[in-house]
Amino acid sequence: MTTPSLPSSPAPIPPSALSVRLSPLAGVVLVLFFVCGLLSCLWAVYTGRVELIDGRPTWDALRHGEVTHRIADELANVPFPEQAARLERAASWLLIEDLGPRVRKGCEGWLFIADELKVHPKADANAASKAEQVHAVRNYLARRGIQLIVAIVPDKSRIAQESLCGIPRPERFEARIRDWTAQLDGVRTLDLTPVLSVLGPEAFLRTDTHWSEAGAQAAAAALAAAVKQTGVTPSPAKTLVGDPGVPQPRPGDLPRLAGLDWLPPALQPEQEEVSPTDFESKTEASEAFSEDDLFGDAQLPNIALIGTSFSQNSNFQSFLEQALGAGVGNFAKEGGEFAGAATRYFDSRDFSETPPQLVIWEIPERDIHTPPAGAILPE
Repeated sequence: MTTPSLPSSPAPIPPSALSVRLSPLAGVVLVLFFVCGLLSCLWAVYTGRVELIDGRPTWDALRHGEVTHRIADELANVPFPEQAARLERAASWLLIEDLGPRVRKGCEGWLFIADELKVHPKADANAASKAEQVHAVRNYLARRGIQLIVAIVPDKSRIAQESLCGIPRPERFEARIRDWTAQLDGVRTLDLTPVLSVLGPEAFLRTDTHWSEAGAQAAAAALAAAVKQTGVTPSPAKTLVGDPGVPQPRPGDLPRLAGLDWLPPALQPEQEEVSPTDFESKTEASEAFSEDDLFGDAQLPNIALIGTSFSQNSNFQSFLEQALGAGVGNFAKEGGEFAGAATRYFDSRDFSETPPQLVIWEIPERDIHTPPAGAILPE
């Protein structure tokens, strides 16, 4: 007859003798850490190194956590917490190859930004709201005789899926671009997925969020073809000749997001080597300025490019100008996400005083589901 096993005791397991001896030391170290952190924060506030509150906070900012978010960001730049965070990130990477909350590690040295894999609350409502904003921009430009092309840059994790190697990508994202472009009915859109899919992983940089030169050139060629369909003649004429550059290491932005860019290169994720194209510009000047063009406005590009850092990486602008045979005004904004560049450009003198004939709006797929940032067009 088998004796039934008794349930385990709910009493906690007593600490070992070693833990008992070390616990006072651990407590002292923890207290010293907190005290040093507090003194460092107070010193930074007193000396003006950080500014916890920018102006007078509004009730709306308090309700939505903008004030506390700013305080947290400012305190993160205080020397002691900053150094402690850097050491923690380095130890996590060197010991267990952990890259922190913003970066995911694929295989064969491939890194991916976690923003592409995040499922946002109210994603469908956010996408619908942004579609409405795009329609509003299209109508705003149309009233001024300006055309619009929306170019959607697919996720790196979509194009280089074979390098994810176990990193889960939500299935609902497969239809993300298709569903959103369907909401943009009536807006001229260009999904860059087909042209980048032909290249596969070669379309993107291994340790960076952005496309490679091969991806940038393919995207530029597709955009140039779309521009021709608008009937706009790009100007001023410009000839660009590109030659392969010397191979050189290219530090990616993903090690920086992981907090590892301060380590020696040998201890960081392995850098990749690229040969950036060297472009030589040969702008064709007009024969003469007219009386209506005393300030040379006719020589300004009639195509404006707005968007994100994709438009500022891997020689994308140069490849686009080469494909168009004309200059392009680049008003993209680093870190601008969906609307940052558009908001700044439409409220600028560049737009109001010398409006283009065509606006190219580059939008990354990962920004479709993020919450809207507010009004884009000037009141």
